[in-house]
Amino acid sequence: MTDSGGNGTLNINTGTAVETLDLTKSFKGKVALQGIDVTVRSGEMVALVGASGSGKSTLLRHLNGLERGDRGRVEIFGMPLQTDGRFHSKVRHLRSQIGCIFQQFNLVKRLTAIENVWVGNLSRISLARSALRLFTPAEKQAALSALERVGILEQAYQRASQLSGGQQQRVAIARCLVQGAKIILADEPIASLDPESAHRVMQLLGDLNRTHGITVIASLHQVQMVRRYFVRSVALKDGAVMFDGPTTALDDTELNRLYGTAAQELVLSGHGELK
Repeated sequence: MTDSGGNGTLNINTGTAVETLDLTKSFKGKVALQGIDVTVRSGEMVALVGASGSGKSTLLRHLNGLERGDRGRVEIFGMPLQTDGRFHSKVRHLRSQIGCIFQQFNLVKRLTAIENVWVGNLSRISLARSALRLFTPAEKQAALSALERVGILEQAYQRASQLSGGQQQRVAIARCLVQGAKIILADEPIASLDPESAHRVMQLLGDLNRTHGITVIASLHQVQMVRRYFVRSVALKDGAVMFDGPTTALDDTELNRLYGTAAQELVLSGHGELK
């Protein structure tokens, strides 16, 4: 583990981006996470695999501080985010380094694409300036550049409600870029998308990982997509890590061993290879 410098700034060059140590969580007596020990190095792209109820989304929500664990530790770039359910003093700063992408996009539908992207700057600007949509020319340019980077510059001034699902997800990714996120957590980012849009989103995440060194951790049901885009996979079952290794080893035989008949849920018919 690596601590930050004396001024409290993050050392994003450390070898570890995200680490959990004995992370445990229960909801109303039902165990959701069982002593999770996972380390993700900076610049890695890791898939969380598992059937419904396996703990994928719960784990992601602990990594960005949306949930408090009952026991254990979460560290971001060597700095503690939470320990035994207590958030640390730098939690807001740590969260600002983490971009989140959700299945339902989490955009404000009445706002335009560029306005939704500006939201990525909330950690740097006042709430009053944000509410009045008072953004500097440099901030506007950064948002436009991010939308161009994800391939939807022409839709910058369309309301989010007018965009397709794939376009909305790319707005969410652009928001992460404007935020300056060093880590992207994606919770079932393609579950609501058609096959072509799903591949575009995954290709974009892979490209950002390769060209910008952004660490990507994504939960997915679709094992075909995992095999195509991820070198490393972590498979969860009943809140426990059952597999952590190269995706090539997560073949059908291994899936059947881990999940039995539930493995069928992970073999997707709609998001396979494009025709």
